[in-house]
Amino acid sequence: MPGSPVAELHTLELTPDREALLQRFFEANPEYYWLCNGEPAQAGEAHKEIHEPLPEGWPFTKKWLIGYADASGELVAMANVVSDLLAPRVWHVGYFLVSTSRHGSGLAHTLYAHLESWMHASGAEWLRLGVLACNPRGDRFWARHGYTEVRKAFGVSYGKRTHTLSVRFKPLAGGTIEQYRQLVPRDARPSA
Repeated sequence: MPGSPVAELHTLELTPDREALLQRFFEANPEYYWLCNGEPAQAGEAHKEIHEPLPEGWPFTKKWLIGYADASGELVAMANVVSDLLAPRVWHVGYFLVSTSRHGSGLAHTLYAHLESWMHASGAEWLRLGVLACNPRGDRFWARHGYTEVRKAFGVSYGKRTHTLSVRFKPLAGGTIEQYRQLVPRDARPSA
């Protein structure tokens, strides 16, 4: 587990015994869910996040659910990271959510920069994630952190909405988009 780069926060693994903690965080910060799903976080959202398997046929090493908690023990941010997804040394950032009350404070950038350093130190040479077209704030955030679009996926369903997804990558040890596409053939072709 990565540590916290912020003195007043500590990290913890979001295991099944912390499901209620994660659910409270999702419900207290509904903006992302309204934007992407067209509805607030549903009951059982944390259960799904903790227990839902990755798609069949997607090899990986470990799914990390990392919480950033304040002194009261409540979450102020969380990250879902998957190591060696689809290919060795390719790590995927599934979710990276920071509480709405902390937006604009710089906390997201500080936590993410530290998380990226931890992933790289833990063996990641390539990073991968998806950004929904309906999320311009997320689009700017990930572009600022050096992610480049490798392909688009169309007709991606989240809750009550259907989206276009920008699949992005970032090399951490040098490398080109062509090398990444050879390593992850799934990302070498557009989706319908």
